[in-house]
Amino acid sequence: MTNVPFVDLKAQYLSISDEIDKAIFSVINEGAFIGGSYVSKFEKEFGEYLEQPFVIGCGNGTDSLEIIMKALGIGQGDEVIVPALSWFSTSEAVSAVGATPVFVDVDERYFTIDPALIGMKLTKKTKAIIPVHLYGQAADMKSIMSIASTHGLKVIEDCAQSHGAEFGGKKTGTWGHASSFSFYPGKNLGAYGDAGCIVTNDEELAKVCRMIANHGQLVKHNHVIEGRNSRLDGLQAAILSVKLKYLENWTSGRINNAEYYSELLNKTIVGIPAVRPGSRHVFHLYVVRVKDREWLMNSLKEKGVQTFVHYPTALPLLKAYSTRNYSEDDFPVASMLTKEILSIPMYHELDKEAMNYVAKSLIRA
Repeated sequence: MTNVPFVDLKAQYLSISDEIDKAIFSVINEGAFIGGSYVSKFEKEFGEYLEQPFVIGCGNGTDSLEIIMKALGIGQGDEVIVPALSWFSTSEAVSAVGATPVFVDVDERYFTIDPALIGMKLTKKTKAIIPVHLYGQAADMKSIMSIASTHGLKVIEDCAQSHGAEFGGKKTGTWGHASSFSFYPGKNLGAYGDAGCIVTNDEELAKVCRMIANHGQLVKHNHVIEGRNSRLDGLQAAILSVKLKYLENWTSGRINNAEYYSELLNKTIVGIPAVRPGSRHVFHLYVVRVKDREWLMNSLKEKGVQTFVHYPTALPLLKAYSTRNYSEDDFPVASMLTKEILSIPMYHELDKEAMNYVAKSLIRA
């Protein structure tokens, strides 16, 4: 039986192991574990990649969302617009700063927040919109920025799954007032542990974010505000600097693999992912739509194909928000999608033989 893992981080490591090992040894040899030159180097390099002046490394992607909102003064009594389909961090971070997440349904074709529905959820308490570039697909940032400008709202891009994605010729993470990135190991640009960063072109906002992430200080023992401890460590920064050099090549590989999958699955009963016109989908995940999903997943498992569901429940329908008494009718698209979506193996190192096997297993299951 052929075995196709959902992702193969070991294969990625083996392709660049000499550089990774050297980077890790250098950090250990210099004792540069917290802050220092390796963190500064990666922040500079990632900023150059995005063509943005300010990058602030932090502990993880969830922290980066919270820090941005705190730096913007978002808190108790405020509301923040979030999509109904995303990983829990998007809404959880809003609640963590004392604000209320307000859910908006998603576009059935592209799975990202539907700008046409945002207006009816706006109130005097609304302070920001968090569009999520889900699965590597950019949200409709032109429409979202227009809405935000009209209503005086901040836009915080959740780029946890969209490293290198583009919309309208601009990379995700460069449209809004600030953006959040996760470098969780399985991401397109992943560390070897938790890591994240904040990106912005606002110098004052960057300063406040950096203070919050480092106990409210820019200079040791000079605590200007009460902050928190959320720092990118030297080991992860050094690893990310090595990987960043390969990100574009890996991204091209993902896109090519996605196109091959789509050729194999086109005109079958499997619904293939759409790519928004004028955008660059980086396929953090290749998500198909199927019927009888649970049976299909078990069948694929028996054939050695590993799959996951991202995500099985719409955010507003999770138990965490049960007191708000939402029903599936309140978010019909997200509710429908969560019953059909299925993530199949996707990574740069995936070869055509494996993809042929996955596709045949899907069709014949």
